[in-house]
Amino acid sequence: MDADEQQTQPWRPSSWQDKTALQQPQYDDDDQVEAVLERLRSLPPLVTSWEIESLRSELGDAAAGRRFLLQGGECAETLGQIDVGAITSRLKLLLQMSLVLVFGLKLPVVRVGRFAGQYAKPRSAGTETRDGVTLPSYRGDIINRSGFSPEDRSPDPRLMLDAYGHSALTLNFVRALSQGGFADLHHPEYWDVAFLGDSPMADDYLRIVDAIRESVSFMETIHEGPIENLQQVDFYTSHEALLLPYEEAVTRTVPRRPGTYNLSTHFPWIGLRTSSPRGAHVEYMRGIRNPIGVKVGPDSSVDDVKQLTRLLNPNRDPGRLTLITRFGTDEVESALPRFARAVADVGIPVLWCCDPMHGNTEVAENGYKPRRFDRIRDELELTFDVLEREGALLGGVHFELTGEDVTECIGGARGITESDLARAYRSAVDPRLNGEQALEIAFSIVRKRRSAS
Repeated sequence: MDADEQQTQPWRPSSWQDKTALQQPQYDDDDQVEAVLERLRSLPPLVTSWEIESLRSELGDAAAGRRFLLQGGECAETLGQIDVGAITSRLKLLLQMSLVLVFGLKLPVVRVGRFAGQYAKPRSAGTETRDGVTLPSYRGDIINRSGFSPEDRSPDPRLMLDAYGHSALTLNFVRALSQGGFADLHHPEYWDVAFLGDSPMADDYLRIVDAIRESVSFMETIHEGPIENLQQVDFYTSHEALLLPYEEAVTRTVPRRPGTYNLSTHFPWIGLRTSSPRGAHVEYMRGIRNPIGVKVGPDSSVDDVKQLTRLLNPNRDPGRLTLITRFGTDEVESALPRFARAVADVGIPVLWCCDPMHGNTEVAENGYKPRRFDRIRDELELTFDVLEREGALLGGVHFELTGEDVTECIGGARGITESDLARAYRSAVDPRLNGEQALEIAFSIVRKRRSAS
């Protein structure tokens, strides 16, 4: 069945069950699963339809070059604790990066966090073996636990309720911060940059802070009073919509609006392993009103990408579909042009977004799994160049990052090496940029866009 035929088929939140669903756990107790899903269906939504529609409009602006998307956060959230300090530092970092981008690109920035729902992770293998013992792979805290015991690795449907509750608590705190003066542009100096220490970027950042303070003062002088909306900022949430029973349970219609929404997140996306146009994840996503993302990698086919754009954005709505590229530095120049041309041939608007993280993961000699800062930056800059040559525009970036002082990515201004990895490698799954590296990337985006203009 091609995309046009599939699009004519009736859709319902459960129609994904008629397709092949990859990366799903095998639960032991169907009755317990149904009881959990029934409870989820009764819980209040985490986000609203008007927030979702607002993000969709802003992503349409980003696709047209009038805004820039900054998407970032944890590789995988955990249920062990809700760390107020970690949430606060992550928001501060996204704010700091967006300040650099707004100031340097002269564009509004759409801030989308990988949080309040990023609990499921795809795995390349269904099992893991240690010392001759084989157990199911860890698939994220919404499915099982990272400890290596039969109890930890057995999929537990009750974790879906825990994940929903933790998402609600996280989102409530994020909203309180972002709407309560935490992001007040009158005082950007309060957004702690202690992690920069003696880095030369500290001076660059503080110069931006001073320029913003002067601009705010100038505008309020003209306005003859404070500009109140400078005290608030919008944050949207995103996660990979991997665990389909959970996603279906939080999918609903709303009064006085047409269509059906996933009300657990503003911006769900499809990962590379589940992006087949004939698969269950695409079938689920084609029917919801949310803006959606799809990861595209070197092993994706041109025909599949064409079908995905037609299936997921049949009405050609700006902001509906984001293609998130994740090729790896060595593959960008050979792989990306054919996808850019394929999308141009289809003629459906998309927002191009670069994930320079996932294609650049390696295994160090000491057993850690790092990414190299230089390769992350290089993939990002190459993606800018390739899309520009193809007559397209890179309108966003997608990072795994943390405001904590971790040592998970090699390189950057402080020159983190393989021997530094053991000092503060804390990720449960994938390596993240630390605060200094993330801010350095923001500056590199500005330099690249300025040099291209």
